[in-house]
Amino acid sequence: MRRVLLIALASVLAGALPSPARANQQRDPELRTTVARAIAEADCFPDEFEAAVWYKMMEPRLRKVVKDAGERLQILEHVFCEAHRKDEVRLPPGLVMAIIDVESRFNRWAVSPAGAVGLMQVMPFWPEELGMRRHQLVQVPDNIRMGTAIFRHYLKREKNDVAKALARYNGSVGRRTYSDMVIQRWTRWNGADDLGREPGPIGR
Repeated sequence: MRRVLLIALASVLAGALPSPARANQQRDPELRTTVARAIAEADCFPDEFEAAVWYKMMEPRLRKVVKDAGERLQILEHVFCEAHRKDEVRLPPGLVMAIIDVESRFNRWAVSPAGAVGLMQVMPFWPEELGMRRHQLVQVPDNIRMGTAIFRHYLKREKNDVAKALARYNGSVGRRTYSDMVIQRWTRWNGADDLGREPGPIGR
């Protein structure tokens, strides 16, 4: 997949932070098994042609906020890969991009007042829970893998209702400010396999 995306990158190159997440709910005990499984099953198998098309659409947009070309490639590769994880509910990668945009503005070094870290603002107890090291929270692949696993867990819990799952992810159940902001950004990051999908329940 990396070879295909590098080809797409060559083709493309030829041609203020929001409120931080309140991620205390990441201590949900049922969540540990979900995230542990995602870490153990690190490989995913998206369609390479679709990945390349999506990458070529997204790279120019991400270039505005992530200046390093290698980091852009890494973010886009792992967002697409984790969104299309084998045997899991398929997530619109544009929605994952929107979560990252709102949570950290694509700054992998971001730390919230609550202590959440990285692109998807994962709480710092996770590495210890999973036998990992804390510095992995600022690594693009590990942070995106954990963040998407956490969001999928809440999406399943909320019967595929995106707005409710987002509120749980952010720790703002009963309020719409955060979920509305992410859904609005989702339209901005809408990509190839998001086309024609209305923000709302997934899997219908």
